Amino acid sequence: MKDYDIYTLSNGIRVIHKQVTHTKIIHCGFILDVGSRDENIHNQGIAHFWEHMAFKGTSKRKAYHIMNLLESHGGELNAYTTKEKITFYASVLQNHFEKAFDLLSDITFDSIFPEKQIANERQVILEEMAMYKDSPDDDLQDEFDDLVFRNHPLGMNILGVKSTVDKFKKDDFTTFINQNIDTERIVFSCVGNMSFQTVKKLADKYIGHIPKISSSRKRISFNSYIPQSKVVEKNVLQSLCAMGLPTYSNNDERRLPFYMLVNILGGPGMNSRLNMELREKHGLVYTVDANYSSFSDTGLFSIFFGTEPKQMKKSIDVVKKELKKLRLTPLGNKQIHVAKEQLKGQLAMAEENNVGLMLAIGKSLIDRGYIDSLESIFNQIDNVTSKQLQDLANEMFDDKLFSYLTYTPD
Repeated sequence: MKDYDIYTLSNGIRVIHKQVTHTKIIHCGFILDVGSRDENIHNQGIAHFWEHMAFKGTSKRKAYHIMNLLESHGGELNAYTTKEKITFYASVLQNHFEKAFDLLSDITFDSIFPEKQIANERQVILEEMAMYKDSPDDDLQDEFDDLVFRNHPLGMNILGVKSTVDKFKKDDFTTFINQNIDTERIVFSCVGNMSFQTVKKLADKYIGHIPKISSSRKRISFNSYIPQSKVVEKNVLQSLCAMGLPTYSNNDERRLPFYMLVNILGGPGMNSRLNMELREKHGLVYTVDANYSSFSDTGLFSIFFGTEPKQMKKSIDVVKKELKKLRLTPLGNKQIHVAKEQLKGQLAMAEENNVGLMLAIGKSLIDRGYIDSLESIFNQIDNVTSKQLQDLANEMFDDKLFSYLTYTPD
């Protein structure tokens, strides 16, 4: 069986399908190469608001019918917005796949943005913004993005700001969509026990009639990083810290080995170096995470943790010590073997999550134009050398180039 099949319609929309025979569930969705970084200071939050409004009415369905159609058959309908993508997706029993395809096509391409629904949803989004502000961890991450990507769309909050969200009208949505939609940058992704011929037939039926749309949009590249440090008094019990810097983009050949290096430092495993030092050895934190997010032209490496205010300096010093170790001391043969096996196991388990797999292959097709098989990724991991990892650590783990954001109890 092939890893996946791809079908390109005459309008440029691509369909990618992976057949999985041991499931009765179909996971499918539209992934659009549009996100919050395509906004400006005058329309911050409109991509995320559009994601909400897609469920609030089309030319042939009211909001109730949209939310009821799949749910009443035991399915799920959802969406999310990131810096560079808007995704509308569903999970249903395979005999309801056509219903899902029809509905997803409708909300993606035929939303009508009723003014009354805009007013109602505006309040929902303002409540969502307040909820995130009440969550220090979420707020810290948003503010850290702003600190690192200062005065750039990548630093803007995906939810927007109250002053812009308060003003959006129907014309604002249609203008933003017309400026950013490009059918060659849209993918319908599908994973489940359905033949590719069936998927193609439904694609022709539900999205074949959509006209080819081209966009002249050009994203503003980020190339103006200056390290920043900021301490903010907040209504928190712990002190919280975010630290990091911009790094490699989606298409950089160093992306996978750097992901492996970050996994060694502070990945999800309890044996990560930061977890072993900060939590297990010193008892300074409950959790610590090191993350690497890649975008079309840059990336972000970050470390997040919380600790008692009096332990913050010691915690930061421990983090810096671990960064220095990776810069100065190459991994031994056993260490790098364990790191490779751990990462391969994590990736293999992630691929068993079919909804995550559906989203990942669709995003990869947009960002990179192809999908690496798990076997190919394993081969790339096996070829990573200790020297490569040390070179990357020396390039990216210089703490003098880091930005720091700390929340401290007021």
